[in-house]
Amino acid sequence: MIPQEIIRRKRDGDELDAPEISSFVAALAAGRLSEGQIGAFAMAVWFKGMSRAETVALTLAMADSGDRLQWADIDRPIADKHSTGGVGDNVSLMLAPIAAACGLAVPMISGRGLGHTGGTLDKLESIPGYMITPDADLFHKVVKEAGCAIIGQTGTLAPADGRLYAVRDVTATVDSIPLITASILSKKLAAGLETLVLDVKVGNGAFMADRGQAEILAQSLVEVANGAGVKTSALITDMNQPLADSAGNAVEMRNCLDFLVGRKADTRLETVVLAFAAEMLVKSGVAASSDEAERMARQALSSGKAAEVFARMVSMLGGPADLIENPDRYLAKAPVAKPVPAARSGWLGACDARGIGVSVIDLGGGRRHPADRIDHRVGFSELLPLGTRVNAGEPIALVHAADDAAAERAAAAIAAHYRITEDKPELTPVIAGLI
Repeated sequence: MIPQEIIRRKRDGDELDAPEISSFVAALAAGRLSEGQIGAFAMAVWFKGMSRAETVALTLAMADSGDRLQWADIDRPIADKHSTGGVGDNVSLMLAPIAAACGLAVPMISGRGLGHTGGTLDKLESIPGYMITPDADLFHKVVKEAGCAIIGQTGTLAPADGRLYAVRDVTATVDSIPLITASILSKKLAAGLETLVLDVKVGNGAFMADRGQAEILAQSLVEVANGAGVKTSALITDMNQPLADSAGNAVEMRNCLDFLVGRKADTRLETVVLAFAAEMLVKSGVAASSDEAERMARQALSSGKAAEVFARMVSMLGGPADLIENPDRYLAKAPVAKPVPAARSGWLGACDARGIGVSVIDLGGGRRHPADRIDHRVGFSELLPLGTRVNAGEPIALVHAADDAAAERAAAAIAAHYRITEDKPELTPVIAGLI
């Protein structure tokens, strides 16, 4: 069937069969579809949805559109984690080396920024020389010898998803449950995983602002992945404020390095990282209980072993061997840094996390079009968490910008994104549930 007929049938609400979906995905992977056709298909799915059978067919077709990785010579459990996207969400950067330091092999296939959310690959590209698309042999070597490797999709790994992913980013079709499910799981199935833990974000900074929708997405991901033979669970986590105290690319990489050397203890970020480390270790059979797994993860951090794994991964993938010891030598800084003063005294009661993510894009730290170049230097750091008592004029964030005018605009935007209240707010738990 020709592509426009498949698009028409989905537009009209018909259920596509597996051969139709396979035909469309094959054309997508081969470059035989225009961006208009890809965008039309994505929008039809966004409006009409997909049945579970259609979602499974789409996931498997995209996973089969390229190579499938094999890890037979690695005697560790093959595990990974994936987030549905948030603001200040750099969990993967620390989690992969922690899990590897505890005995897992973590071949992590990550993505770029999508919509208002940051991308792990964009953050890693802040590191000079870091290869986000190594060849298959090097990827395998790094996973085997360092314990983890965080890379992007190569042209041979779920290539159909790579093209669809880029078009979804700029056609307002990111927040479709079938498309999210197929995109995430096609890469994970192609990566040859044994276990997978998913971070499904919910809140005003997530693609799923509603708890019920987040649970539907988590259930879809877990059911499809388990049905495909990958032991999978999902944690639902809060995204009503940035997770880290930084949002951007180089600034989040600095945050990662600080975390690995123990300077981000007792934060919401630490709670999430340790929770996912524990779930990965228990799911893979390395630890018998969550308490034991968390102790293992904390030991990997406090001993410096996780930092050593991260440093080795960076070095083997072309980055500097002394990044952790000398971050200022390698991570570029924006020429302008401007504090954002609190408009009045009170409590940081709420914030527009999505707005903060959009403000990163406005600074040049994200994309409006697939081909846009990112300014890795820009973003926000020293973001105070909700529930903090502030005095008028006290900084609630620090803007990193390319020039004074951009810094002024971003500072005004950040101030508008926070609501200061007279009463101390009741905060949502950072981990809302497990599926």
